[in-house]
Amino acid sequence: MSSNPVAETVASLMPRAREELAELVAFKSVADFDQFPRSESEGAARWVADALRAEGFEDVALLDTPDGTQSVYGHLPGPEGAKTVLLYAHYDVQPPLDEAGWTTPPFELTERDGRWYGRGAADCKGGVIMHLLALRALKADGGIPVNVKVIAEGSEEQGTGGLERYAEQHPELLTADAIVIGDAGNFRVGLPTVTSTLRGMTMLRVQIDTLEGNLHSGQFGGAAPDALAALVRVLDSLRGEDGSTTVDGLAADSAWEGLQYDEEQFRKDAKVRDGVGLIGSGTVADRIWARPAVTVLGIDCPPVVGATPSVQASARALISLRVPPGVDAAEATKLLQAHLEAHTPWGARVHTEQIGQGQAFRADTTSPAYQAMADAMAVAYPGQEMQYAGQGGSIPLCNTLAALYPSAEILLIGLSEPEAQIHAVNESVSPEELERLSVAEALFLRNYAAG
Repeated sequence: MSSNPVAETVASLMPRAREELAELVAFKSVADFDQFPRSESEGAARWVADALRAEGFEDVALLDTPDGTQSVYGHLPGPEGAKTVLLYAHYDVQPPLDEAGWTTPPFELTERDGRWYGRGAADCKGGVIMHLLALRALKADGGIPVNVKVIAEGSEEQGTGGLERYAEQHPELLTADAIVIGDAGNFRVGLPTVTSTLRGMTMLRVQIDTLEGNLHSGQFGGAAPDALAALVRVLDSLRGEDGSTTVDGLAADSAWEGLQYDEEQFRKDAKVRDGVGLIGSGTVADRIWARPAVTVLGIDCPPVVGATPSVQASARALISLRVPPGVDAAEATKLLQAHLEAHTPWGARVHTEQIGQGQAFRADTTSPAYQAMADAMAVAYPGQEMQYAGQGGSIPLCNTLAALYPSAEILLIGLSEPEAQIHAVNESVSPEELERLSVAEALFLRNYAAG
């Protein structure tokens, strides 16, 4: 990294950043209070609030959002007449999944092979630390030249929309000239990237009922309608022979124009086993950034261990559908519901319930903020030009902010590059990426103020 005071300050702060990230990762802040204690999320929220107060933030508050979680807000006044920049991250995390699959404990930050492992290290507790590092570096080198607002969400991973609804009810709170969403990631380690599009999503629970109760498969099997078999048929109808998503009435032929994703590199990033083919058609970028993608997230049915010889009376599944920019998530939900109902066999009773929804997002990359970020990243990543990529995931808040503040410039950066394995076991963050992106964010704030 080029020698400059901001970079030198961030480098000197990295040991402290590791200690703070370890403290934050230690909170089991999964916003599913049927599985994890609410106190863990509340503890993480208080940690973020205390950190903001320590940096001189005013009006620091724990906002009780409509979904029963807390978002953390703070405001740091800048020079008179300065622009306002909103910095976003979230402190809630995905469940650790199979803890036995982790090499080291998921809620204990552990250094291994040059990376820091722990749930939320990259997504997105590392984003909280990135914002703090950037602000500290500027304070040490002449001061922060903009008004800064920070919002740390407490339920982003659950998709329950608490912060979106709160922002709509209090639109003055998050007003800003530019918004930096610290919940994306570089295309690969060392390649500075802004995310210019996000797929939206809808999540449905589908239940199929065929009998009043389970039946002995020897006595009734062969004529009694099996709800689990019916569900399997319904789920299979959501994919074509090549694995492409096939929801009746939903277009699936858009193409991605921009940075492409080499297929062999994707296989390595996704850790696809030898001999197993990728699914879908078109380029990899088409498939993961520009087209809809259905995923079966879970199925309620008897486990293999302890199963009895029974025809199942009921079965249900949780289904996620990612939708690309240009597709309305509400319309996609209706199409998915209609598809599930139309493809349920044998006259079985089918019921669908929407669990979550978020619209797709497309940024205006021609805005001055993007040039300010490109110049900042050129310093933080010497010899590299900022790239534009899509992201298959969803950040519903982006569309809410874009609707509330149509003149605000929204940029997405972050620590979730492929090696981070977010949402999977052994999630990790690259400390080098944390350092470089913190430098880039600090320089962006300076460039943007001067623009």
